[in-house]
This record gives sequence, C-alpha cells and structure tokens, in this order.
Amino acid sequence: MDCEIPITTCMLKLVALKSAAAATTVQQQQQQQQQQQQQQQAGGQTFRYPVLLLNKNKNKELTVVATGKTKNKWRYVDKINNETGLPLIPDYAVQTLSLEEMQEMSVRMEARLERLRDKCSEYGLDVLGHDSWHTPNTWEFLVNKKYHIIWCNVFKAASSSWMFNFNVLAGYTPSYLHKTKKILLNLARERYPRVTLQELREAQNDSITFIIARNPFERLLSAYRDKIVFALPYSFHDKLGRSIVRTYRKKPKLIARAGNTKYPSFPEFVHWLLDQVKRGNYIDMHFVSSTSFCTPCLIRFDMILKFESLAEDQLYLIEKTGLKRVIAPVWRNMGKGGRKTQELQQQFYSQLTRQEMMSLYEYYQFDFDLFGYDVKEHLKYARADDALDGDGAGDGDAAASVA
Repeated sequence: MDCEIPITTCMLKLVALKSAAAATTVQQQQQQQQQQQQQQQAGGQTFRYPVLLLNKNKNKELTVVATGKTKNKWRYVDKINNETGLPLIPDYAVQTLSLEEMQEMSVRMEARLERLRDKCSEYGLDVLGHDSWHTPNTWEFLVNKKYHIIWCNVFKAASSSWMFNFNVLAGYTPSYLHKTKKILLNLARERYPRVTLQELREAQNDSITFIIARNPFERLLSAYRDKIVFALPYSFHDKLGRSIVRTYRKKPKLIARAGNTKYPSFPEFVHWLLDQVKRGNYIDMHFVSSTSFCTPCLIRFDMILKFESLAEDQLYLIEKTGLKRVIAPVWRNMGKGGRKTQELQQQFYSQLTRQEMMSLYEYYQFDFDLFGYDVKEHLKYARADDALDGDGAGDGDAAASVA
C-alpha cells in the first residue's frame, strides 16, 4: 500500500492488517478441524437419512457408536415435526451377509416364490372372484415411494418391528416413537395413505414388495395371548374377551376346560373364532388368515420373509433395498411372559381335541400350504376326539358380540 501519511502511522496500519488476516486464517483452520472431527465421528458420511438404532440393553455398543452418547439414545433436531437428522450407520456397525450367504438367500427366496405360484395355481387362488380369497386386498399395504419398499403388514408376524422401521423411514424420530402414547399403526397411516390396486401396482414397478409369513398356529396363539389374555383394560379386545366368556363359559362342551379367568380359555376362544368363520363374519385383523388379508396370489410379491428365519431374511431384504446404512434389523415385541415357543404351543394346543385342531387347520390351510408349513407338529399335541364326550368345534353357538 502507498503511504502519504507519516511512516509510523503507515507501519501501524500494516501490522493491524496482517494481524486481522492471521486471525481469519486461524479461525478458518479451526472450522476445518471441527468439520473433520464431525466427519470422523459420523464414519465420514453426510447426514442424509434417518436411522433406526438397536435396543439399548442388548445393543448398547452400537447405540453409542451411532449417537456418541450413552444416556440419550437418539439424536434428533426437530421435536415438533419429529423429523430426524441422524447420521448413517457407520460401516463397521452395519450388519451384512457375505456374498455366499446372499447367493444362498437368493435361492431360498426364489424357492419360496415358486412354491407360492404353484400352490396359488393348484388351489385356483390366482383367479379373480367375489369372495375375500379371490379379491385383491390392498388395505394393509404400506407403500414407501422414497425408499422403494412396500410391505403387507401381517399382524403378529414381526409386525411391531417393521411398523417401527416404516415409521422411521416415514420421518418420525426413534425417540418420538419410543415416547409417544399414540398407536404406531395410526402414526404410520398419517404418512402412508391407503392405496388403490392401481396405485399399488404402479408403485411396485420400481419397488420391492415383501410379506412376512409365520406358522399360522403359532401366529394365532401369539395373537390370543397378546390381544385376549393380556388385553388392555377396557380396550376393544378386553370387551371382546368378556363377551366370549359370557357366551361360551357355561357351554357343557367347554366347561371342563374353562378355568376361572376373566378372559376366555384357549378352547373357548377357538370355538368363538370357528363360529365367526362358519357364519362368514368379519375376522379380526390379528386372527384373520394372512392369505385372505394380503392376497399373495393376486398381488405380486418379490420376497417372502419368514418369522422363523427372520434374522437372515431381513438382512437380505435390507441389503437388496439398499437400506443397510439406514435401518438396523431390530426385533421388537418378542412376546409376553418370556416362555419358549414350543413350550407354549404344547401347553395351549394340548387343550384342543384333534377335531378342533383340524377345524382350525381347514380355515388356515392356505397359510400352511402357500408358505410351506406343516400342521403335523401341532397335531401331536391334540387330545383324542373322544377325550371329551361329544365335544366339537364350530357347533353353531351364537357368536359373541362386543358389549
């Protein structure tokens, strides 16, 4: 710079300018260091997608890895809108299958789909008709267009786990989902409107559509225990259970197996359910056949996951949908009472006669055959038909109504 003022004043100005420039440089270096530290903490990834973290008790280390915190499980930015600003899951925390395992899973999935197609054709379920078995039902499909994933929600088949996943993918923060008293299904429907058959098929063009199958008798028992035995006081299912007790408790054919509980015994519940089926009444979504509920013979599915092999199956799905950095394969709501599955099956199904169990099988037969389940494992628990004089199932008792 040119100085037309005394030399001392000019030199002071030069020193001041150099000092300001040096301070700016130091500030810029500090900002760069902070950005580098943030990138290292996030595994070098940008903050773009929501992430579902794992259960804090069973997977505390991964929770700390993803959030950097031990007390606050979830990091989020907007409490009002419940929109997440979580980082992607770091590479070293992502659960994946090996290339060989992915190939094996591909063969497994194709075999399940081939069986489904063959059985649909064998039973004529791939032909349109006027009953619930032959009419496409899109009622419980959740379509996520952003992530190109579609799910038919079969209740009591890992539905709690994947309802949580789909809510996270819809933008709700995990923190909000854990704290809210709202029903997760209702929250999901605020962001996943029900679709028509045409809308569903259009979305399927660039999406993966999946269903989770479960042994029908295991699923039914899980629903009975969750919705009837452990029903919330004054809820719909609590009232339903009391109405079943009033209608079926004093029936001679059931009184010996009734017990003194306020909720219906398993045989009472089964008789009520079979009477609903016999009369063609509406079947609760927790008890209804998944074949009738999702109509997999009339709507194309790309993957069939199974409850019994869910750990591997959902890893394969997450990998194929490109969501392995977005959601973790969490399994929620593992059941009430902490009892082993086989032990529970024997305890409850041993209360039924063979005739009652075969009547149940007649309703759930498509679920057994389409998805490759065998009823023989449960039949070995059944009582002999003559163990109870004249005891039968679906005998025409008046259907219980909700009070």
